[in-house]
Amino acid sequence: MVYKVNFKEVETIGFENSPVAEALAGLRANEARYFWNKYKFEYVTYPANEKSELVELMTKILKEERDLVFSAKLLEVAVYEDEQVFWPEFYYEDGMVLNLLYEKVPAVEGKKPKRAVGIKLSVGMEIPSELEGKFKFARQRSKLAGEVRGSFFTVKQEWL
Repeated sequence: MVYKVNFKEVETIGFENSPVAEALAGLRANEARYFWNKYKFEYVTYPANEKSELVELMTKILKEERDLVFSAKLLEVAVYEDEQVFWPEFYYEDGMVLNLLYEKVPAVEGKKPKRAVGIKLSVGMEIPSELEGKFKFARQRSKLAGEVRGSFFTVKQEWL
């Protein structure tokens, strides 16, 4: 089901089977608020099976860039795209959210475009075994999501 995310209240729609449904929904609402404040973009999520081309792209990037394959079920996908930025986000049942920030602009005068995979973990979830010992996680407080642990890695190859 396509879902327009409410960023004023936490709603667990679509995450009922997650063991950390409330925290994951809070993280989704937090992301929706960020995109609204920065881009005036209404944040909409889609069932993962409706965005299979994005799922395949992210799966390939994770595998080729860092040899990562996640066992958790992918529930939803959201995507923001404009002339300069491609920014899909992926919500997993275990409480993890991955995103790909990919600036489309070419390198100019030695300044490389921002291209990275972001990793966010909901309150109450363990660090996935696929990430354990590979990343350090910073902590951030969010009114909607509680304490979020996050990390990232730079994407080195051209993907778009």
